[in-house]
Amino acid sequence: MRKKRRRSFWYWIFVRIPFWFVVASLVWVTLLKWVPVRITPLMIRRSVEYAKVDGFHTRQYWKPLEEISPEMMKAVIACEDNLFDEHNGFAWEEIQKMRKDHIERGKKIRGCSTISQQTAKNVFTWGSSTWARKIFEAYFTFLIEKIWGKERIMEVYLNVAEMGKGIYGAEAAALQYFGSHAANLNRSQAVAIAVCLPNPLRYSPVAPGPYLTKRQAQIRALIPKVKYPDWVR
Repeated sequence: MRKKRRRSFWYWIFVRIPFWFVVASLVWVTLLKWVPVRITPLMIRRSVEYAKVDGFHTRQYWKPLEEISPEMMKAVIACEDNLFDEHNGFAWEEIQKMRKDHIERGKKIRGCSTISQQTAKNVFTWGSSTWARKIFEAYFTFLIEKIWGKERIMEVYLNVAEMGKGIYGAEAAALQYFGSHAANLNRSQAVAIAVCLPNPLRYSPVAPGPYLTKRQAQIRALIPKVKYPDWVR
């Protein structure tokens, strides 16, 4: 009897739970292919972190891709993921290059997350720095690449990415920093937002220091050279 219970326990651990997790995640990802993503684990986490900060509130206004400036799409691709239109969710070439630079030249390990990976992290994980999170991130990156496609990934990314304290998405950022809608962002404004994405709680699009000013110039020069998907007008 005890042996049967032990077998049943391991059956649940290695068969039933993984099976239902896969089923639930497939349904979840498929549903979000059409349903606007209005709240993410990161938004909840930040709300808890800043619960005692006076005046803090979450600002996120969902906008379909047609109502977001193409300059914003170009800016984030040039700044965050030059090969967005070519990879399958993972920048293997960049990872290998980073690894080689680290081994041969002693350069620091740097992040090589694609826009797809960042979207998966934002929507489906709590963003913690653990191997478990990275595994779930990779799993959901694979799913959204297969189920959503690039256009939907970009749409979700530009609506949920953290762009300041309590600010999520291009529309909220455009209103906060430039008093404009996301549809009306020009190239300079889009680049100013995009270069802050690696650390949006530290950097500000409207108060750039020497580093951000230099980075903005680099991205503006890079934008005409990058290959974009056909749907980026």
